Amino acid sequence: MESAGARCSSGGSCDPDVVCEKRLFKAKLPEPLVQLACSHHHCAFPVNGNELCIWNTATAQSLFLSGHHYSISALSFGSNINPPLVCSASHERVIVWNLDECTQKVQEGFTPHGIVIRTLLGMVLHVRFSPDDQQVAVCAGNRIYMLSAKNETILAKLDGHLAPVTAAEFCTWEKSMLISVSEDRTFKVWDYSTGQLIYQSGIITAAFPLLSLLIDEENKQLVTGCAEGQLWIFSLISDHNYRCVTHINLKKEQEKFCNKVWKSGKEIGEGQNDSKVCKTDNMRPEGSVETSLPVLLIEHCDFSVCFRNEEKMYSALNTSYFWIGTSTGLLIINLANFELEAFLSYKDYSDLSIRFARSCALTKKTVNGKVLCLITSMFEDMIAVLEVNLATLVRTQNNVFLPCGNESSLSVIARCSLLTNSPLLKGLKKNRKEPSSKTFGVKSTVKDKPLVFHNKIKSSGYTAAPRKTMFSPNTNLNKKEVSKWKTSCKCKSKEYPLDGDPPIKYEKQISVTCKPTPIFCIQYSGDGEMLACGLADKTVLIFNSNLTDTYNVFSGHDGAVNSVGWSHNKKWLVSASEDRTLRVWSVCNKEPALIMGKENFDKTVRFAQFYFLDTFILLCCGAEFHLLNFHLDTTKDDLKRYKQKSVFKLVQKFPMASTVEITSLSAVNDFYSYIVLTAGSNRALEVFDLNAGCSTAVIPEVHTRSVHQIYQNKGSSFSTQQPEAYNLFMTTAAGDGIKLWDLRTLRCERRFEGHSSRCYPCGIAVSPCGRFIASGSDDKYAYIYEMRSSTFLHKLGRHTESVINVTFSPSSPQIPLST
Repeated sequence: MESAGARCSSGGSCDPDVVCEKRLFKAKLPEPLVQLACSHHHCAFPVNGNELCIWNTATAQSLFLSGHHYSISALSFGSNINPPLVCSASHERVIVWNLDECTQKVQEGFTPHGIVIRTLLGMVLHVRFSPDDQQVAVCAGNRIYMLSAKNETILAKLDGHLAPVTAAEFCTWEKSMLISVSEDRTFKVWDYSTGQLIYQSGIITAAFPLLSLLIDEENKQLVTGCAEGQLWIFSLISDHNYRCVTHINLKKEQEKFCNKVWKSGKEIGEGQNDSKVCKTDNMRPEGSVETSLPVLLIEHCDFSVCFRNEEKMYSALNTSYFWIGTSTGLLIINLANFELEAFLSYKDYSDLSIRFARSCALTKKTVNGKVLCLITSMFEDMIAVLEVNLATLVRTQNNVFLPCGNESSLSVIARCSLLTNSPLLKGLKKNRKEPSSKTFGVKSTVKDKPLVFHNKIKSSGYTAAPRKTMFSPNTNLNKKEVSKWKTSCKCKSKEYPLDGDPPIKYEKQISVTCKPTPIFCIQYSGDGEMLACGLADKTVLIFNSNLTDTYNVFSGHDGAVNSVGWSHNKKWLVSASEDRTLRVWSVCNKEPALIMGKENFDKTVRFAQFYFLDTFILLCCGAEFHLLNFHLDTTKDDLKRYKQKSVFKLVQKFPMASTVEITSLSAVNDFYSYIVLTAGSNRALEVFDLNAGCSTAVIPEVHTRSVHQIYQNKGSSFSTQQPEAYNLFMTTAAGDGIKLWDLRTLRCERRFEGHSSRCYPCGIAVSPCGRFIASGSDDKYAYIYEMRSSTFLHKLGRHTESVINVTFSPSSPQIPLST
């Protein structure tokens, strides 16, 4: 064996602060080598075939152990630090070594020996200690042998795989549970105390074997990877039946990560090679060969420790990360949003001796923000110990995504006064002059009186009731019902329970019309006392909080009502329709207080809502949204009964860049906020600051399809105990699940998978306590998730059609669903 010593990058084309080669060993490697091992203090690897080398990371001293007659193929450290154990396996024997005893024997001049726990098991591809280090799982051929770590006792034989078993892991929170993956492309769950098979998956991959396995204890999930660079994540929660949470294509995630950096005007790794890491297939140099990304290793990443002082910059939620070791480099995956955080390519660092790895191992914990990576060469007899600076690696690749400080980040809550040239200030100044004849066209506060007509002239019609009420249908409401409804509007709102189970009990089904009619939108008033519904039959319905009575019906639109929105004071309701009109209704009246006709808009009006504490109205029209100032006047003039006295005025139009149509809009009305979020048909999300009157940020490719809905924390959702929670918002798109974003960092912080809506976009809602998420689906079910862990909880199914809209009652644990 020849040691090249420490080779730390000190110059050249790569960045020495990201990775350095601490040690290089040149020795003959065994042909079947599959599993290396790294612990907090040691690295274990075979040299000269059957000799075991233990390299001390602190002293840089090597301990050589002999005991195998054939090539070592698998290595693993024990789960506990004291005593430090390592297991080595070859074709003819499996040995457990106590490193403290071996070190002492060498110092005394004796030859150290280990405990042979089994012989002649055949080709061993993987070994793993149990959590208490009392047992060892040995994957030999198609079987898994459960061996005692102290003697040659076989505790159990686990048979069932149809091809060699490539990895096995113990489930720490379940007694006697072991999970294994195999070249037969399946995973199996065992009770190793009895030898029984608990669960067997179907074939996961089309043609490539499963190579690696990781169990995430925090989220109770199983992560497995195959030889083609594909990852699958399965839920291990008891009542989830091992459902697949998501599937990740590492090559696509790598290309998406690079595209984000390129579109933001940065290149990954400022000190890296001239051959850029972010080359996609379209930019691949002529004559180069596309390489696959076999998943050699999946290991926990101690990501949060490196950024403990900057926790607020990353996420308000706890997040897990894990390393992916491939033949070409290392990747870091965020287990909350299933996206790539950073990657390191061996070939982009010229001072590294190994460009393509045959096998690799990583330490779980960081030391001074650094992790050790042990790799063997695919083509040469070389073993390298690399030191990776985790914080620097992430920093150099994510500077474009991370804000420099809180002062430069966006915030939903207004943190400064209005600018002198702000569009919002212009609208407020106009409102202060109200009422004025110059602004709104009201001639005088003194009403005109008739001078000619007298009471006895029957033809005048002034003393008789009008023969019909124009533009107002009969809603069959008597005075008693209206009085009862007005009284209920004044009732004190109830508080939503902050603890307890999600609302999963079926209560009732309500038919809003005599014939089947789609409900396009539903929204509760802020106090939860009323629910508004926009229907395809051109009407708007208002229900009481118990959904027992229809208190009002608004008619007048000539097309389906696509959006409804409540005012902050709960007195007004705005509705938009496919007829290119917008109407504002008084909840205690049948006639619209304000009508904006189709002559004001060249395209369909969508996503109408009140804004800035009922000062403005926002609406979308094509690829732009409008900021409207308005004044509502419901006083009646018998002479000009049908002349609208309420007025509106356009303050400014805000076009969304590079899109054909805005597919969703959201803004806060319950407190002063300058931020408006829009999503377009180009799959991007754009953030507007209406105080500055311009666009401030763009997030490209938010989903694989156009965003269907933006759900914002507008009052009590997302757990309002912290002001930072208001900066969280959610997006959903057909076939691409639900994503939780942080406005301050413009990053996806969590992703909710396992959703069945693949074709039709459906709505989402968050409970007022901030603990649960409800989502509609085109499979006729609604899904309930736990917010903090993104865990799927329940599936609600009572509909005969797709569940289009969902919402939580602000005052009671109810979830109205609409189809």
